Amino acid sequence: MTVPGSPAPGHSAPIRVLIVDDDPLVRAGLSMMLAGTGDIDIVGEAADGSEVAAAVDAHAPDVVLMDIRMPKVDGLAATELIRARPDAPQVIVLTTFDADDQVVRALRAGAGGFLLKDTPPVEILRAIRLVAAGDPILSPTVTRRLIARVAGAADPDDGRRRARALLDRLSEREREVAVAIGQGRSNAEISAELYMSVATVKAHVSRVLMKLELNNRVQVALLAHDAGLV
Repeated sequence: MTVPGSPAPGHSAPIRVLIVDDDPLVRAGLSMMLAGTGDIDIVGEAADGSEVAAAVDAHAPDVVLMDIRMPKVDGLAATELIRARPDAPQVIVLTTFDADDQVVRALRAGAGGFLLKDTPPVEILRAIRLVAAGDPILSPTVTRRLIARVAGAADPDDGRRRARALLDRLSEREREVAVAIGQGRSNAEISAELYMSVATVKAHVSRVLMKLELNNRVQVALLAHDAGLV
């Protein structure tokens, strides 16, 4: 039987996923949902952020599904810890909309995005595959909501100066790509909009991340907004 959202035959090695949540029912539910996909392997579980580093060492996941609220070490601290490592796994934060501030902190720490815990299964599968491939999982609408909240919490002039100074490191073309990322564009959409191949877009994105010393596209989107370019 084909699982909704499953990839076409011939997909490469399965995506290794670590589930981190203090609720055993949530962990069991996610494991059951992902078990039949064929291209996703649940390689381990952890019940608290304090267990994440050891679990990453033991299981070498590609993607970590990370709850925010846990009793000892929360998902924010755990995300910061593992994303600071060389060859760090991607992180998807599990949250609710009433935790916007925490979500933004997680994204700035290097999380690839976030999911609501009641997200439909097909969308959770899609999110894992996107993040494993290095793409963010935030829709343009959600990105705008989050970055607007960040912008309202700090001195906009000071933040804009810092962001523009960072973006000055980029070439004109790289800057265009950064702005498109800030607008929530996919690689394919940037390719069509800026008249370049997808491979060239990917190369520009890699250079943007390197020059700005950022972990992922979501952080580029936040920076573009801080600079007033989105």
